[in-house]
Amino acid sequence: MNLLTIPIQKPESTNLIIGQSHFIKTVEDLYEAIVQTNPSIRFGLAFCEASGPSLVRWTGNDEALVELATSHAMKLSCGHCFLIFLEGGFPVSILNAVKNVAEVCHIFCATANPVDVIVAETDQGRGILGVVDGFKSKGIETEKDITARKELLRKIGYKM
Repeated sequence: MNLLTIPIQKPESTNLIIGQSHFIKTVEDLYEAIVQTNPSIRFGLAFCEASGPSLVRWTGNDEALVELATSHAMKLSCGHCFLIFLEGGFPVSILNAVKNVAEVCHIFCATANPVDVIVAETDQGRGILGVVDGFKSKGIETEKDITARKELLRKIGYKM
């Protein structure tokens, strides 16, 4: 077995969801879940088929984000993984809808942070072991940090 670290290269403002599912129907069902939850969100989705032709299946409503998703799916080439790159919204606004799609087994991350994907490669194929999402902790928040966190959540509309 070989272990690989595959970095996700994306614009800083672009959000990402990486997950695993179990069926080719994932592509259409995730598309429907996203647009029914937030019709104005722009996204590109790619899914690595794990049997038969083993193609990268794709969909989305933004050409550049679809290209970002398909190119990273090919780099990963991990059976049944999916990547959703999104702009014009946050993962938290669609995450429950994504998790509730029947084929979705696991979410590895939902983030705008830099991401490294840890991949195991065997003679059979590849699989995602986990992700490194962002940076290591630098300290414990202070009262000033708590105030700033609360202000940010209200400024972006996630708290009243």
